[in-house]
This record gives sequence, C-alpha cells and structure tokens, in this order.
Amino acid sequence: MHRRTVALVCALGTVLAGGCAVRAGQEEGAVRRDRPVSGAPAAEPLLRQSADEIARTAASLRQVDDLPLYEMTYRGSYDPEAPLTNAELARKDSGWACSLFLRGGEFGRNFDWDPNPAMMIRSDPPDAYASLAMADVSYILDHGGAPDLAADRRRLAHAVLTPFDGVNEKGLAVGLASVPAADLPKPTPERPAISSLRIIRLMLDRAATVEEAVEIMRARTVDFTGGPQVHYLIADRSGASAVAEYANDRLNIVRDRILTNITMAGTDRDTRLADTRYRTLDQGLGTKADALDLLRSVAQGHTRWSVVYDLAKGSARVVTAKRWQRVHTFTLTSPRLTSPKLPTPTPTLSSPG
Repeated sequence: MHRRTVALVCALGTVLAGGCAVRAGQEEGAVRRDRPVSGAPAAEPLLRQSADEIARTAASLRQVDDLPLYEMTYRGSYDPEAPLTNAELARKDSGWACSLFLRGGEFGRNFDWDPNPAMMIRSDPPDAYASLAMADVSYILDHGGAPDLAADRRRLAHAVLTPFDGVNEKGLAVGLASVPAADLPKPTPERPAISSLRIIRLMLDRAATVEEAVEIMRARTVDFTGGPQVHYLIADRSGASAVAEYANDRLNIVRDRILTNITMAGTDRDTRLADTRYRTLDQGLGTKADALDLLRSVAQGHTRWSVVYDLAKGSARVVTAKRWQRVHTFTLTSPRLTSPKLPTPTPTLSSPG
C-alpha cells in the first residue's frame, strides 16, 4: 500500500483542518495529530441545541457498517465560524490522494487516507440549507480507534462542523483534495481566517450555486496553519463547476469538472492530462460507466470512502474501503442499503497521490 501521509496541526484559534496531501519530498511518514490546545470553553457553546434536540441527535446515531461507518442526523443550530477546541469538544451533555469529478448531475469523490472511522451527517439547521456530508471522525475524538457510541456521542455531534465533502438541498456540492503548497494571501479584517473544513460547512449552509459558494470563499481566507494546503471542487445543479485554489497570494477560480492533487491554476489541459488519475477520469466522463465505477478506476490502496452525490435528489451513494458491491444510499431524510450490479471492474491504478 502506497500511503501518503501528512502532518496535521490544529492550533488554538483555528478549527480542525482537513485535506488530501503529500508532504513534499516524503513517500511515507507518521501522522501527527496535534489536538487543539485546551482552554476554557466559549461562554456560548458551538452546538446550539435544546435538551430535546440533543436527545434526538444522540438517538439517531447508529453504525452502518464495519469500516466503521456511522450516520447521524444533527438536530439544532450551531456556530459555523467559531474555533473548535478540545475544551469545546469535552463539553458534557446538559499520503492522502483524492479524486473528484462532476458528470451531469452526479458529483463523485474518493477519500484516501488512514483507516479511520467515518460518518455521514444530516443537518437541517433552522437558518441554513439542509445537507448531507461525510466526515472522518477521528479528528474530533480524543482517542484512537472506533468511537464509543455512548461515551463519545456528544463529541460526535461536532462532526457537523467538520465536513470533508457534501451536498445540500439546493444541489450545491463541494469536496476537497490536497494541492502542492503555494503562496497564500494573509487574512485581513475584510477577509477573516477560517479552516479548510469549516469553509465547506459555510458553503453547504449558505450557497445554492457555484457563484454563491465562490463569493463565500472570497469573503474569507482559508487557514492551513500547520496542515496540508487543499483546493476544492464546487458544483451545482445547473451543471456549473469550478476549482477554488490558492496560489500567488490570491484565490484562483479555475473552470474544470475534475480535481486530483495537481496544481490547477496556471496550468493547461495537456499538463493536467499528464496526471494519471485526472486523465482516467477525463476519459471516463464521456462514457456511460456508473459513477461509482469511475471512482473505482482511480481508487488507491488506502481509499476509505467513495461517494456519489446526486445533485437533483440530494442523495448520496457511499462505498467504504472499496467494497464496491455494498452500497449505502443516504437521503436527506433516511438511509437504505442496496447492492446494485456494477460494470465489470476496471483495474485499479497504482499511481501515487
């Protein structure tokens, strides 16, 4: 297994970072998970829930498969921009290589990383769009391994703030992947800093179109302090798509429908096609292959989940750990398990991420 690893540091004043990255010049290495510095919880908790909403959120938590993959329906509201610290997570109840694409009304994504537990989160806050989103929940736990669904349920509720990809009720989808480090703009009072995961939550909550999502990004500066730099594929129900990527001290918007781990800003089509996974997806998008089979064609040895979001239906098909004949289907209201017949498997590529 050619696993790409990267150091992730979460400092006080920033929320948990996330992305798909390879540390320059390193084939393999140890993951460093420096947790946010502990401190006094904010006077106002990030999760704004009544006792009934806490109970309903906890009651919705269940294990879906043995990845392990979980699902949860979050009830209530939350602060989408405040920092997420260990102190907040401890409140009591009272390398990576990712591939993404848009084809028609389907948004596909492989998330490749360590064998960590994952969760599909439903969210329908009173002041934002409803959404489905996937998260690696290891970043909100204070221990290794699978969560204890009783002891960790309050921490797990915070997964609503750390989406790695998702779709909302308006058909806006977004996912991230690593990109080689480049010069970043500095935060300003007009463009406050926000983490690479929390910006996804803002887009899912507040954007119905690619252009609205881009405006949300332009109004903030994504902070990659101590962690991987990432870029984003954003798509909407109209068929519009764009890559949002920082380089040369500014946010660049590149019109494309495929994203891997190569720099997009300033590159031409031939340069992008030189990337094996980009080229494979580019060729596959013109076929009638099932979207999950396209993801299978670029899956890596450490692919943790593969998801296809239907932008019209607001639903998601999820495969964990490349078990392609076991497909979990989630909607904004309820999940079900299916086992569709997929096309003949395409050989898995061994290209590095």
